[in-house]
Amino acid sequence: MATTVLKDCVIVSDRDMTEGDIKIAGDRIEQVGGTATGDLEISVSGNWVFPGLIDDQVHFREPGFENKGTIETESRAAIAGGITSYMEMPNCIPQTINATELKKKHQRAARSSWANYGFYFGATNDNLEEIKSVDTQLACGIKVFMGASTGNMLVDDLDSLEGIFKYAPLLVATHCEDTPTIEQNEARAREEHGQDVPASMHPEIRSEEACYKSSSLAVDLARRHGTRLHVLHLTTAKEMELFEPGPLAQKHITAEVCAHHLYFNDSWYTSKGADIKCNPAIKKRSDQLALRHALLEDRIDVVATDHAPHTRAEKDLPFIDAPAGLPLVQFALLSLIEQAKAGEFSPTLISRKFASAPAELFQVKNRGSIREGYFADLVVVDHDKTTLVNETPLFSKCGWTPFAGVEFSSNVTHTFVNGSLVYDHGQFAVDRSACALEFDR
Repeated sequence: MATTVLKDCVIVSDRDMTEGDIKIAGDRIEQVGGTATGDLEISVSGNWVFPGLIDDQVHFREPGFENKGTIETESRAAIAGGITSYMEMPNCIPQTINATELKKKHQRAARSSWANYGFYFGATNDNLEEIKSVDTQLACGIKVFMGASTGNMLVDDLDSLEGIFKYAPLLVATHCEDTPTIEQNEARAREEHGQDVPASMHPEIRSEEACYKSSSLAVDLARRHGTRLHVLHLTTAKEMELFEPGPLAQKHITAEVCAHHLYFNDSWYTSKGADIKCNPAIKKRSDQLALRHALLEDRIDVVATDHAPHTRAEKDLPFIDAPAGLPLVQFALLSLIEQAKAGEFSPTLISRKFASAPAELFQVKNRGSIREGYFADLVVVDHDKTTLVNETPLFSKCGWTPFAGVEFSSNVTHTFVNGSLVYDHGQFAVDRSACALEFDR
């Protein structure tokens, strides 16, 4: 069995940062720390080595929206950003709302994915029986759109929600925004501004009230039914009161924040416009700070991307008509490291919230940590080498990024998936090594 050793690492675990070597044998980690030898030795010269990130929320757009992105293009962008596993959403065409379409998603990914993959089973107002019988090894969770977003999968019937929360055999992950509130806010904005609704109004349209009304309903449903609930992409300080701080293992209601809501705030709308239009909206500086604080106190459990590309032409429409969603997987880690280097949180927190916590939450088998016997999913970050986004190839099919013009002070140099070096200083391997995520259920 061929062996590879990463020499002189700073190993970033979910608890501490230690120096030593990492030895890979086949697709597994054989040794962590100390000094090791192998058939291939790669000196990383004191650079940070994170466990491969696990992104629990992406939209890779296949099938149905391949003009925006595909599993192949978006997973390539993911490994270039250190994301070695992802969980992909059901709002495609056809929607992933039955066993047949779920199996087809797996077949597509087996042919083309560069990163390890899992898929959500989508909820609708009328597919409760399919949800009850879902294969819990093929689906990572049940996705419920409790707010209207791309793909027209809104679940707004209260009886349907009651049934889903009562009978779901897997974790229920929710998009929480109250659609009637949003529609009223948008109608007022259009009445005042016509087609020229300014970008700065997006967080007023997709408002704090709309978010809280829906997320509080989800939490209430979960408490009444004992549901394993995970509320996605939280954006407001007010919503933080719905979630308890403390260890993930002690919770049955958990929270996620996305990288762009930690990096951007409403002051960026002037320069970025629709390039940072997403649902839920990027909100005030005070909300951004509250989200960072909630991470530190373990009130928020997971960091993800909600990667959701649209074409350049779509984003160039008048702001009110431009679709919501951002391509994020390639630079999300660098944006978090930038905040860590500024003292907002530690590199170990990134490792915990973006790797070990999603693995624990979704019961992913043998991933999410740099541990002997685990799959060798690893990402090496040169914390002293800059990344000039405007001079960096963009691997997402849409060809643009909300981080245009940004200079990050770190750089992803190597990514390993299942023991194989698949990304090396901007170059991709010839062969893929990804596989379906397995769950310890």
